[in-house]
Amino acid sequence: MTAIPSVHLHLGHEQRRSGSGGTHPHLNPVTQKPQADVPLAGAAEVEEAVAKAEAAFDGWRRTRPEVRRDILNRLADLMDAHKEEFARMAALDGGTPLMGGIRGAEMAVAWTRYYAGWCDKLTGDMMSSFDTRGEFAYSVPEPIGIVGIIITWNGPLISLGMKVCAALAAGNCVICKPAEITPFAPELFAQLCKEAGVPDGVLSIVPGTAEAGEAIVRHKKVRKISFTGGPITARKILAACAEEIKPAVMELGGKSASLVFPDCDIQAAAERAVFWTIGILAGQGCALPTRQVVHADIYDDFVARLKAIIQQLKVGDPMEPGVIVGPVINRAAVDRILGMFDRAKADKAGTFLLGGTRCGGALAEGNFIEPTLIVDADPDHEISQVEIFGPAVVVMKFHEEDEAVAIANNSEYGLASYIQSNDIHRVHRLAERLNAGGVYVNGGMQINPWTPFGGVGISGYGKEGGKAGIDEFLHYKTVTIGTGARILA
Repeated sequence: MTAIPSVHLHLGHEQRRSGSGGTHPHLNPVTQKPQADVPLAGAAEVEEAVAKAEAAFDGWRRTRPEVRRDILNRLADLMDAHKEEFARMAALDGGTPLMGGIRGAEMAVAWTRYYAGWCDKLTGDMMSSFDTRGEFAYSVPEPIGIVGIIITWNGPLISLGMKVCAALAAGNCVICKPAEITPFAPELFAQLCKEAGVPDGVLSIVPGTAEAGEAIVRHKKVRKISFTGGPITARKILAACAEEIKPAVMELGGKSASLVFPDCDIQAAAERAVFWTIGILAGQGCALPTRQVVHADIYDDFVARLKAIIQQLKVGDPMEPGVIVGPVINRAAVDRILGMFDRAKADKAGTFLLGGTRCGGALAEGNFIEPTLIVDADPDHEISQVEIFGPAVVVMKFHEEDEAVAIANNSEYGLASYIQSNDIHRVHRLAERLNAGGVYVNGGMQINPWTPFGGVGISGYGKEGGKAGIDEFLHYKTVTIGTGARILA
């Protein structure tokens, strides 16, 4: 048995068990039984968090870079020491199997270490002019100030590493609102930040209502927003940001295609397809290759391999060893996913070879959906255009390279694309043509700390990862020094 953590609002170092937003009853996704009351922040707590951040900002921005670096490295060490606990929290939070929870914790540690390394390496540029004025100029990287970070429920710990640690490394103060439906990993993260030495007021973590999110976005002293979620909420956030001319980073999901060619390792490609669409977070990931676009010459073989692999997956309690597929996040997600399946069946938009229903038997009370394989999918139907965000993969056929590109680019989203091919000329040719923020070749989703990650289209804009990721939390001030010569001499 794993102890259920007590969830708090973290206003700097102050912990509270209640907030003006009321409480959220957290249900175990396996059993649907209540397991915690989550305190929710409202506008009042956001105001307090902003006041604490404002008081802490000058001291934090002036903290020597190596001190900030050491604090974040201590945080990474603590997170690494608690990675098994984080994995258990992920299972309790949203039903992530332990294997996936461990991997998520390792990724968050890697992101934290990466941005710790940037603390003492941020530099500007020097510019000089050799005209008669003889001006000399240089640029200085400066933190933006107070940053509002709003993260979604699928993989909250990874988002904390990607966003919060980058913002802290740049010298900003942060007010972070995690989703109230996955509060346990953020709770442990907040405690470890304090233990690592993050000063009081520099970071507040406040699960809350839409009221709290709106208060963060609209607050005049919050200088930038970084958001992970869906386009519907993003449009509301951007409308509010526009009123204040406030910049934002938007990571808004995707409907990524994987183009599978006959010259690839077909078995490896099939295994990747299943692992990265059904075996990771039960398909609840933003950049997963949920559209498999397969060449006609290998289509039947590839589909047969997919079916065989999916039938071997163990579905069940994420705490059990060997479980690959856990539940989806909540009952609303179950209803939404099954609704999509029902519409696809009614519209004859594809053939359901496997799944398409809820799990029965011992799993009937939980949020479990049978791993689902949909073949001969209509590329224009909702099932191929909208994020399912469940344990499902759709498969489509192509004959020519141009047709494959057209199918892949037939989406409002543009977060990621995948190529399965051993023809290096084809790989480079297609990578240029695919409309996506990232292209992954002969592998699965590789979101690394040292590479920029972000999308185009309704997948959003802005970057996380690499130097581009920390630049999102900096502005560059230019200082120009004249010669002092008289103008009207």
